[in-house]
Amino acid sequence: MTSTDVRPFRHGREPATGILLCNLGTPAAPTAAALRRYLAEFLWDPRVVEIPRPLWWLILHGVILRVRPAQSAAKYVSIWTEAGSPLLAIARRQAAGVQARLSAVCRAPVHVALGMRYGEPSIAAALRELRERGCERILLLPLYPQYSASTTASAFDAVAAELRRWRWVPELRTVGSYHDAPGYIDALAASVRTAWAEAAAGERLLFSFHGLPRRNLELGDPYFCQCHKTARLVAERLQLGEGRWAVAFQSRFGRAEWLQPYTSVLLAEWARAGVRRADVICPGFSADCLETLEEIAVENRDTFVHAGGEALRYIPALNDTPAHLDLLVGLIRQHCGGWPTFDAAAPSDTRTPGRTRALALGAAD
Repeated sequence: MTSTDVRPFRHGREPATGILLCNLGTPAAPTAAALRRYLAEFLWDPRVVEIPRPLWWLILHGVILRVRPAQSAAKYVSIWTEAGSPLLAIARRQAAGVQARLSAVCRAPVHVALGMRYGEPSIAAALRELRERGCERILLLPLYPQYSASTTASAFDAVAAELRRWRWVPELRTVGSYHDAPGYIDALAASVRTAWAEAAAGERLLFSFHGLPRRNLELGDPYFCQCHKTARLVAERLQLGEGRWAVAFQSRFGRAEWLQPYTSVLLAEWARAGVRRADVICPGFSADCLETLEEIAVENRDTFVHAGGEALRYIPALNDTPAHLDLLVGLIRQHCGGWPTFDAAAPSDTRTPGRTRALALGAAD
């Protein structure tokens, strides 16, 4: 393969480090047409739906894209803001906050770019932005604390697809996960304590993670185990006894079995068992979005109340809180170790067994 993106090397410019923050993405507008474009890209990704392509094309274009866009658009309307999609607005604030913090501690140029796996701004556009700013080293930080092939690996696929076009490929590292990083666990626990300080704690705390087909677990995806570890560590920080907390999975799609228990089913069971008040936190979401603001705070609240509960409180994602931004900067400093970027080593409280992969990439042709 011949590189298609050829441009002259700029001599005399100080090499910079690029940080690519990546999240799932969002439609451009809360309309059926925008949702159709977004869902077509999202659901066609073979990392997301692992069904033979000819069969899945017929299902996707013959059924799903004829029905689901209008249904999803109505839900997006309920959470849309003047700044647009909540996820994108928050992600932009996260990128700006990380940039400001890095600029204060870096001895060499460092630039932060935001790329969405689906929709805009794309990962490809973010990579080109970093190249234009002279970045010869790039760290990919997917904002997915728990690793899954359908999220983290898919983001890497998009990076690799863009870099296949480049003649000069930068040094590249990627953060695999940070599900058990002490700073992440502490930030989650602090967010729960803040909610409990504002209003009394619910009788139980539910950790709700995005669901995946159970087949993914059987094929070796570590997501299920990492979700449980995150929840256990946060529960320990909060000193919650057995029976005060649980893990469940939301957003299931289709007829196949997904990771269980299902959030909606468990909440209804709690209510029928006499639980009057419950809290829900979604540690797998780094920014609030449709799945938290509408599915949990509205749909699942109604499920809980209709089953006999009195109140269900959603505890917001970490979003662009100072603790979250500090955590992200700590992860960046840790995983950029050895690069001539920072004045000091990474803080010890960001250590995580999640492996940083340093890829020795040669010519892409």
